[in-house]
Amino acid sequence: MSGMIELTAYSGKFLGPIAKVLGWIMSGIYDIVLKISGGTINSVPLAIVLMTILIYMCLLPLTIQQQKFSKLSQKMQPELNAIRDKYKNRKDQEAMMAMNQETQLVYQKYGISPSGSCIQMLIQMPILFALYRVFYNIPAYIGSVRDSFYTISGNETFHGLVGGIMNTDGFVKKVSDLMTKFNVVTSSGLNIKNVADTLNGASGKDLANYITDIVYKLPSTAWDKSVDGSIFQQFPSLTDQINSTMHDMNHFNYFLGLNISDTPWAIIKSSMEGHAWLLVILAVLIPVLSYITQLINIKLMPTAATAGGENDQMARQMKTMNTMMPLMSLFFCFVTPVGLGIYWVASAVCRAVQQFFINKHIENLNLEDIIAKNQEKAKKKREKMGISENQISNAARMNTRQVTASSKSSVKTTAEKELELEKANALKANAKPGSMAAKANLVREFNERNNKKN
Repeated sequence: MSGMIELTAYSGKFLGPIAKVLGWIMSGIYDIVLKISGGTINSVPLAIVLMTILIYMCLLPLTIQQQKFSKLSQKMQPELNAIRDKYKNRKDQEAMMAMNQETQLVYQKYGISPSGSCIQMLIQMPILFALYRVFYNIPAYIGSVRDSFYTISGNETFHGLVGGIMNTDGFVKKVSDLMTKFNVVTSSGLNIKNVADTLNGASGKDLANYITDIVYKLPSTAWDKSVDGSIFQQFPSLTDQINSTMHDMNHFNYFLGLNISDTPWAIIKSSMEGHAWLLVILAVLIPVLSYITQLINIKLMPTAATAGGENDQMARQMKTMNTMMPLMSLFFCFVTPVGLGIYWVASAVCRAVQQFFINKHIENLNLEDIIAKNQEKAKKKREKMGISENQISNAARMNTRQVTASSKSSVKTTAEKELELEKANALKANAKPGSMAAKANLVREFNERNNKKN
């Protein structure tokens, strides 16, 4: 197995290392399939599909755990709704603290964590974003694919198409023209504005990697001899190397006749011009399959129970999102490379198959047994922390009593205020001569007379 290219691989501080690990795994899958098939199967699309299946198999335990959480959440939702209704008209700090503690008691009763549903997403999202980087620049991660563009002999001599380009006079201008003609933007940050300066400032393996990145991103039309400004016209002396690279790409970079580096939209436009209607249908099929598989996933996903109010609003938001997500996948699969569309479809199929069997598994579960086990786990955890059941229950009851008492003492009706005022006036009227009340009345009357004069 050839080593991975470091230069054009994504270098982000967080996603970069994850992408390298995933790239190493995908390179291993590609080379294993190549070896098992005796060198006859060298397919990047197949590696993408197998990589996707492997990832979702690894994430299966988390997916099952998340589904259990959703099921238990539905069961405890009425209790949580009752707590929210109990404190819905209270905004003071004591009420909020009491509500939070009672809510925590419900979660502890069912033995689950409020953050349980987020764990899978927190793990999945970096993987998905890193995979995007890997699929976007396959030669940087799969050494066997890179070798189709160039190899290096012991004396640092470059061979193959990229080596021929590097030895061609004026190759920087020719490569820049190819990028401009076919609107190429690379994962290493090269574009028509900076490509000339970057290539002129690079040498050796760095230069070879940059050129590999550019050549790999060229659309199918750039490899057509009849197209003005194609790679054949830019480098006429390299016809043999170009044909050899094209032969390799037809094996590892094509799926049902579609170049995985092309976007379906670009394939549709070029195929319609050439009356290649079968390619048009196949290019349309990728986004359509993405849309359909997303819909199937939504249908298979369990629906959370709602109980009015805020939950109804949440349900409407979820319904809107479920409508928009398939449409977004349809759009993105038209304008992103076919390789990403294959991954998207493969992911949706994996999720659908998983969800079907998970639903069957969840249906046969005894939720009461799960709740009992979760409660036992939570109890042992609290014991390690030195917290008893009585302490938790007493704290919740105490807070509830404090809230009730505070509410009664702080909220006075108009009738109560008028009664207190009448009592005060009666005391002033019945004050004995020489008493403190009488003296207070004299002071009050004196102040009132002075205020009237002023």
